[in-house]
Parts: sequence; C-alpha cells; structure tokens
Amino acid sequence: MNAVDNSTHWSQKNQGLSRPMAWIGVVLLAVLVAVGLARWSGLDPRTPDAAVLWQRALQFNDLPDGDIAVLDADTQQAVARFSGEQGFLRSTLRALVRERLREKIGSDAPFLLIGRTDGRLTLLDPTTQQRIDLESFGPSNTAVFAGLRMAGQEASHR
Repeated sequence: MNAVDNSTHWSQKNQGLSRPMAWIGVVLLAVLVAVGLARWSGLDPRTPDAAVLWQRALQFNDLPDGDIAVLDADTQQAVARFSGEQGFLRSTLRALVRERLREKIGSDAPFLLIGRTDGRLTLLDPTTQQRIDLESFGPSNTAVFAGLRMAGQEASHR
C-alpha cells in the first residue's frame, strides 16, 4: 500500500466514524434544547405530593459528646438519641441547617417529618421551605427517619 492509498483508506475510515458522531451530537443538542425549554417554560418534573398521612415536629440537638438528641417539639421530651457516625442523618440535617444559616434563621424551629399516603417520607424545614424526600436515598437511609415516627411515644402510653 503506498502513501496515497493509505491516506484514502484513513479518510474513508474517518468518514465512517464522523457520521455516527455527528448524529450523536445532534441528538445531544436536541435533548439540551428540550430540557432548556422545559425549564424556561416553568414545567415542574416532580410528581405531585400524595396527601399527608401523619407528621411529627422534631428538634435535633448536637450534644457535647457528639451524639444527636431528638426531641418531640410539642412535648420537649427526648424521643431518640443517635451515637456514632450517623452519616446520613448528619448530612441530611446539615443540608437543611446550612440553608437556615444562609438565611440567618435560628435553629430553634422544629423540622417536620411527614409521612404520605403513598408511603413516602419527607423531612421539611417550615422556616425555609427546604425539603428532603427521604425515599430517594434508599430504604436503609429512609428507615433512620421512619423510626422517629413513633419513637418515644410507647413510654408515654404506659
């Protein structure tokens, strides 16, 4: 194969690759334009929330030993205590508290843990309207907060 044949072969091979790449580029550009138009038009991609089945107002307090105390905001009774790493619990609360700090809102207001008729759980900060849909993080992470629904109430009913 001489140099001319080699360059012709390379050109044909390159052209064969560029056509599919061009189509991929067109499709990606179309998707970006569609998403941009949907956002610009105000389209909300979220599914509407199911009705509230139950809710509980909770306060989370950092303790000197590093634990997190959970209080029922209505009774001020301790309902749970979390020790150790508690990565998901801490990061979830940190995300909500960060917004309160940004808006210069104190930490006294409780968070609302909301159970919905479709089984979903939401942690809502009523002061900032920030929310975390807990089921998005999987069943084991959701269970951390789901356990707070009735926590501490069995002792008060004795």
